Amino acid sequence: MLKSLRSLTPRQRHTFLACFLGWSLDAFDFFLLVFIIPAIATSFHSSIADVGLAVTLTLAFRPLGAILFGYLADRYGRQPTLMLNIACYSILEVSCAFAGSLHTLLILRALFGIAMGGEWGVGAALALESLPSEGRGFFSGILQEGYSVGYLLASLAYATVYPALTHLHWHGTAIGWRGIFILGALPALVVLYIRVNVEESPAWSRSRLPGSAHRPEPTNQTRASWWNGIRSYAPTFFFLILLMAGFNALSHGTQDIYPTFLQRQLHFSPRVTGNIGIVYNIGAIFGGILFGALSEKIGRKKAILLAVLLTLPAIPLWSLTHSPYTLAAGAFLMQFMVQGAWGVVPAYLVELSPGPVRATFPGLAYQLGNLLMSWNIFLQASIAEHFHSYGGMLAVTVLIVAIYLAIITSLGRESRGTELTV
Repeated sequence: MLKSLRSLTPRQRHTFLACFLGWSLDAFDFFLLVFIIPAIATSFHSSIADVGLAVTLTLAFRPLGAILFGYLADRYGRQPTLMLNIACYSILEVSCAFAGSLHTLLILRALFGIAMGGEWGVGAALALESLPSEGRGFFSGILQEGYSVGYLLASLAYATVYPALTHLHWHGTAIGWRGIFILGALPALVVLYIRVNVEESPAWSRSRLPGSAHRPEPTNQTRASWWNGIRSYAPTFFFLILLMAGFNALSHGTQDIYPTFLQRQLHFSPRVTGNIGIVYNIGAIFGGILFGALSEKIGRKKAILLAVLLTLPAIPLWSLTHSPYTLAAGAFLMQFMVQGAWGVVPAYLVELSPGPVRATFPGLAYQLGNLLMSWNIFLQASIAEHFHSYGGMLAVTVLIVAIYLAIITSLGRESRGTELTV
């Protein structure tokens, strides 16, 4: 693993760091919301399920972002599109702080979903096309765990910053959850870093050289070629959508409602809830890197299957106990396995994607899987409130989803070692 890191050129390091930060801070902006759902519900006199629609809308609108920003990246380049993408989601995150009603907040979160939906596909294409093929699984694991780093940062913000914000007032009103959204301006700094330090993907640049088979044609032909590139791989595309539906059900099903479980059912304070979040995101980061690297040895499919099936023994500690210490241990193990499986995803999806539409194909499949599972948090909250048990609902979620994902993964083909050309 260290050999893979040392082998990178300065240009490759800058590119990988920028893509990692873009995805980390995208996740940071997303997960800030899941910690303050109860506070927003109280502020707007709404139910947890109603506020949970904000998460649902974010996930549901992400495919639009995958199409929009993916097309721009395939047509005009990965680097400028990534800059635009990050600027958009940063502005929309800050705008949520000024929402005067739940209805307005829901609209803003839907727009945020469009911006968020483009980042993963564009960033993954730029990063993995710029890096050497050796050690791609290891880099895939690190890149994907930018998601957990973002969640970790959101946990830190909730545990340390949010308690102070509840005691700060503006015109007689506590800043509270609105101040959390202001932190969402941080990703805008990455735009400056990309502008100064990151060059275009070498694979994309080579495809635009005179005489290249993939040099852009006139606009109408280019669009037809781009769309035909997606349609010609329909069976693979359909498989990836089903695969990503399972992956998103596993990640969002174990993460989005978990802080609410700790607060509402177990009555833990913001500090305890945030600290548990820190613990399980550390586990997620290590799991993603380990299984990503392991996929270079045993293959992408076997690494995913191993991680997914190992979530099952972690269920009792993770959601059926009451001590913050046992819950933290169980959550560490659960997210170690969940994000361990996810650590293989960037490499697996990019390797299965056709070159001319690589910035669109994996990102769109990812986000369409998100769309299928976008109702997840609303359904989870409704079931938990009906049966008065968030813990039991979470346990059943993992049991069902892990089995489904193992079956779907077993039907796919191995992709390790695929050369990435445009």
